[in-house]
Amino acid sequence: MTIERKVGMGIAGQPSGDAANVADVFSTHLYTGNGGTNVINNGIDLAGEGGMVWAKCRSATGNHSIFDTERGASKLLYGLGTAAETTSANSLTSFNSNGFTLGADDTDGVNKNTRSHVAWTFRKKKKFFDVVTYSGNSTAGHTVSHNLGSAPAMMIIKQTNGTNNWHIYHKNVDKDGAAAQNTALFFLADGGDSKVGYFNNTAPTDSVFTLGSYGGDWGINGSGENYVAYLFADNTAEDADEQMIKCGSYTGNNSASGPYVSLGWEAQFILVKSIGTDDWSMWDTMRGLPEGTGHGNAKPYLNPGSAGAEAGTNSGISVDADGFHVTGVGGQTNDSGVTYIYMAIRAPMMKEPEAATEVYKTLLRTGTNGTASVTGVGFPFDVLISRSRNNGGNTAVFSRITGPSKVLHTNESYGLINRTGKLTSFDQDGFSVGADNEHIVNSSNDNYVYNAFKRAKGFFDVVTYTGDRSSGSRTVAHSLGVVPEMIWVKHTSLAQNWSVYTAATGGTKYGWLNANNEFGTSAGYFNNTNPTDSVFTVGNDSATNATNRPYIAYLFATLAGISKVGTFVSGGSGVTVNVDCGFSNGARFVLIKALTTDSWYFWDTARGIVSGNDSRLSLESTNAAVTNQDNIDPYSAGFSMNGTLIGNSGNTFIFYAIA
Repeated sequence: MTIERKVGMGIAGQPSGDAANVADVFSTHLYTGNGGTNVINNGIDLAGEGGMVWAKCRSATGNHSIFDTERGASKLLYGLGTAAETTSANSLTSFNSNGFTLGADDTDGVNKNTRSHVAWTFRKKKKFFDVVTYSGNSTAGHTVSHNLGSAPAMMIIKQTNGTNNWHIYHKNVDKDGAAAQNTALFFLADGGDSKVGYFNNTAPTDSVFTLGSYGGDWGINGSGENYVAYLFADNTAEDADEQMIKCGSYTGNNSASGPYVSLGWEAQFILVKSIGTDDWSMWDTMRGLPEGTGHGNAKPYLNPGSAGAEAGTNSGISVDADGFHVTGVGGQTNDSGVTYIYMAIRAPMMKEPEAATEVYKTLLRTGTNGTASVTGVGFPFDVLISRSRNNGGNTAVFSRITGPSKVLHTNESYGLINRTGKLTSFDQDGFSVGADNEHIVNSSNDNYVYNAFKRAKGFFDVVTYTGDRSSGSRTVAHSLGVVPEMIWVKHTSLAQNWSVYTAATGGTKYGWLNANNEFGTSAGYFNNTNPTDSVFTVGNDSATNATNRPYIAYLFATLAGISKVGTFVSGGSGVTVNVDCGFSNGARFVLIKALTTDSWYFWDTARGIVSGNDSRLSLESTNAAVTNQDNIDPYSAGFSMNGTLIGNSGNTFIFYAIA
């Protein structure tokens, strides 16, 4: 919660009262190996709190490598196969207060020079995750204490001093008539085994789990043998605001419109396995776990039972604000009548940002029409708005949830357009680009402005949905946590205008982002209904709600000290209007639009919001930037507009500003 927000609520200096933040205990971090010291800062306190790091090379064959604070840095287990723990002094060299450090030895697959990697970090926290080590005794009823604070819903167990299989317990397994507490699955494409010797026909509790008498190659309780256990909770019984992880199951139907799993929130990480002899699958939103159906983009997955590189497929899993859809057909995720288990972790939309620099960044760059990595954003972002300043062209909108190869243009009515090789990836601290001769994101000698937005509670959200015009209207869930004050909606498969809702005009009115039209009146767009802090409503117009058609929506809100959606009124030609946004150091980004016929103008401080001429662009226009006019000036509480651009006295403008 920002200082401005605390002051406004009269609680300055007091805790914000926000729910526990999943970003404090879980991270998916993308990085490029360097074959040397590689410090990974993901904001997770492993040194003080403890936890586990699971790393995998994405771009080439390489083992899944698993480390934890109980066994210590450099103690490595391979997720694939049965190998015992090995000591690799230059693999993961330290657990830090804000992540971990990798060493110079890249032979283990965690830091191979120039290769793309992913690391999932799980921090110890009650009712989320725990890791314990224990010694076996081959005695049925042997109990192992833990600090999860709830009964483990899933456990992953491995003997560390011998060549034994990985054993997986999951509360929803029911194999061959045997209950979960008698069944162990493996990381291999295997149906697992069901015998009382694994978990002694005893369900785990909030303080212990119980083992059977099995030792040897297929056991988890060999006398004198050493083991590590990773324990995952299920928050189904917790308050909705506190939930971070769920473990459950679904039944496949072998249909592209497969089962829907309701979680009550959006997932950022999903692990799936059939109870039969099918591969495991791991998805996450950082590598690409797209929202909704109908967008046709690949969903890169990894298999914990394989050393293979990341694979992309148009089947598998798609997420939305309430859960996930199973969109694949076949054994991996959706055989008819087959039971599948899953573990899902909530998306990091639980806590407000503390500063605007955590969620918004503008970069300037000259295009090269060649392969390049653009860094300096400072955070993993979700939406990139790209525009050439000097050569004109389309304003391109790229979204992580629809994939880097798909683009929308704010000046056009087209749906998502395939532009493979232009924006090639969303990275941890920026993005990568390729050859571009279309003035989208990297054309040679184009001077670009890139605006990067991160989804965050109270600030900005992006959702996709499928239309249902036959019902007349449809409510769409979102994760913004507050009432959105501006919404952009775009049909992604057909040519339709961008539809705009603003709080200033209400649900009876609509605007078009791709045109300079006056706001109109129609119930078809937003159903005469204002949004709430959990849903917005669309009517029966095909621009927002055609039957079985895919849509994407961008939601903006006021967050004290960070962003402001509002209106101002022109004082007439030559009259300066100071727009108070409640900021301390002025606005870094400003978008305005008259409710009458006029452009969607936008400025940013990277191009210059100064006491003089500024660089002005328009969302609905392909014109190059206007640089010979002074339309906007700095103002510490927000921004100042002068009457030359905003025209006659009494004209009302909507605006969106970021501090």
